[in-house]
Amino acid sequence: MELAEAKEIAYRCHRVLEPLHAMIYFAPEAEERFTEVGLRPGRMGYFASRSAPMGAVGPGPVAATFFNFNPELVARFIPRAWTLADPREVLAARFAAADAALRRLLGDELAESEVVAEAAELAREAADGCVPEGRPLYAAHADLDWPDEPLLVLWHAVSLLREFRGDGHIAALVGAGLNGITALVTHTATGKGFLEPAAKKSRGWSDEQWDAAADYLRTEGILAADGVLTEQGRQLREGIEDTTNFSAASPWSRFGADKADRLHELGRQLSRTAVKNGAFPGNVFGTGSEKAS
Repeated sequence: MELAEAKEIAYRCHRVLEPLHAMIYFAPEAEERFTEVGLRPGRMGYFASRSAPMGAVGPGPVAATFFNFNPELVARFIPRAWTLADPREVLAARFAAADAALRRLLGDELAESEVVAEAAELAREAADGCVPEGRPLYAAHADLDWPDEPLLVLWHAVSLLREFRGDGHIAALVGAGLNGITALVTHTATGKGFLEPAAKKSRGWSDEQWDAAADYLRTEGILAADGVLTEQGRQLREGIEDTTNFSAASPWSRFGADKADRLHELGRQLSRTAVKNGAFPGNVFGTGSEKAS
């Protein structure tokens, strides 16, 4: 497969599969399961559950691998979470939450259908093409045992593909000279990420910190006075996305175009159903957004 085709497939499949993973960050079932094993309500469950495959790590690795969160926010919850629940308990709760949430969003009939079974088989095969080198968060999740039920096989496979892509995306951001907050500001300015108030709130950045980052980006010629990306800024973000797609292409190249087209078709059907049934809240994402954590 030509590189240009593999890059396009990587992007297209990410777009339709991402909601099936990202719904976990908004599902009430997640907080229910996390509090049952001892975590505190609120943000703790997110940081603990996504980092749990790495073990009882400190706030540094979590902030580094999650990238665009304020490290001060991360430190409010990690490592305290590990004094309340073992990472293995948190992981079990996360899979239970994913199962319950997807069943609610898809309905039991679709959740147990051949559509999900086929999508799970294809997504697992695609995920098997990922490699761990330079992908710390992906590698930690890839070390987990595969679940047995097709619905959770699908969710885990999509999660692996997502974290694999995410690790490559962080490398592209670092290579472009961005840090966590400047990456977030520029992505918000594209209109494809969080809306600015949601970005600040969810990632833990104050108005003063956000404004300082925006001022810096203006001095670098990346943001215009009104906060819109300049031509230099647009080229920067386009280059980052191109590099991200390139670094995500290898498993799709091995997977093949025909299988990828079929997975895209199935993933689109499932994601549209989940979004239609309330997977994500309103007033959070831009009009061209990709649903993300």
